[in-house]
Amino acid sequence: MEIAHRLREAASPYWESTALVIFTEDCTGRPQKKSGAEAIISRVSIAELDAIRATLLADADADADAGTWRGEAAFGGGIRQILAMTSPSNALLVLSDPQSIPGSDTEPDPQWLLNYLWRLAAERIREKVADAPPSYLIESRAASAERLRVTAELVDQHSTTLETLLAALRSPALADAAARTAATDVAAKALVGLRTLSDRTTDLVEEPVASAFQRLREDLRPLMSFSGIDVQFIEPPVNGRALPGEVAHAARAIVRGLVLAMVDQEGVRRVRTQWDCDGVNLLINVRDDGPGELSASAPAMARLVQRVEALNGSMGVDVMPGWGADVAVTLPLDPPARPFAEVADWNLGEREVEVLQLLAAGQRNRGIAAKLHISENTVKFHLRNLYRKIGASSRTEAMALAHSNGLR
Repeated sequence: MEIAHRLREAASPYWESTALVIFTEDCTGRPQKKSGAEAIISRVSIAELDAIRATLLADADADADAGTWRGEAAFGGGIRQILAMTSPSNALLVLSDPQSIPGSDTEPDPQWLLNYLWRLAAERIREKVADAPPSYLIESRAASAERLRVTAELVDQHSTTLETLLAALRSPALADAAARTAATDVAAKALVGLRTLSDRTTDLVEEPVASAFQRLREDLRPLMSFSGIDVQFIEPPVNGRALPGEVAHAARAIVRGLVLAMVDQEGVRRVRTQWDCDGVNLLINVRDDGPGELSASAPAMARLVQRVEALNGSMGVDVMPGWGADVAVTLPLDPPARPFAEVADWNLGEREVEVLQLLAAGQRNRGIAAKLHISENTVKFHLRNLYRKIGASSRTEAMALAHSNGLR
């Protein structure tokens, strides 16, 4: 978990850099290992790293040492000078603002030495993953599932917005000027929503079932306005059990995905969605009046099945030719029992454990500071140390790792 810090420390007599990031797909739960300036490493994205790797592999004018590239690239939210290296295991090393430190004539060439240290580190990562204990696999799977959930929800948010924009622009009931105005309003609202989505998806506190359902109605209202599809909502009981945040987020995303799949069929004029709660499960029903051609094996539906199964739930699709499709989803409200892992291996201090517990409970920095009677800057300091010790690259990943080890 500290391999990025150790590699940067080992290379420091020969190279200066503002940040060092390792990107390896061997570690599915924690593909990024980071060290350096927090303002940079906290903003590094997988998309940036993929683009750097593509440039490195495609550039015909790469450095003499194959697998090495220097130049300007988007990294950490800005354009920076970087040095990038690949490895036989296909891992990627990126240094931002790199400066080699001249040595004596008898010392190894800094470029050669960095490449040598990097290949050692990359091979060590590969070996560690190959010999991973069950506890690591549990943590890795939890972090991967959390990242997949957030990404999938973003995809559905984009899909819903684009479908709504197309419906508005194609609507025969709207004049050109009105259609443009409607599309602009939808796009502006979607941008605001996407900017706040990160905070919403990491907010894992419970949400009343009625308000969770109301947010679903708001998500789908623009599509109803312009597509001509009658989307009917059957309200859940107001006094139903509150939903865990991750279940509420997933339920809305699943229904959005189902509605999009249903309206993609020819002849669909009405879709009905209903939520209920039996105290143990959230029960979702979505039905259309289409031709009954919805395929449970279609890629969009298969992705929804995977999302349901990730929450230990189930989904059944009943297709009636000429009458439509009826989809029933059951999502458990309580997580499956997990064995309590030995968190002592993380070597956390007493205050760090307190911060991690509050983080796992869904508290933001301000709430953690208030409960522990410390400043928000002190909370950020403890969080940086926490991320390093437990091997998390983000707040969401740290919460997933804490949950996988029994901390709530």
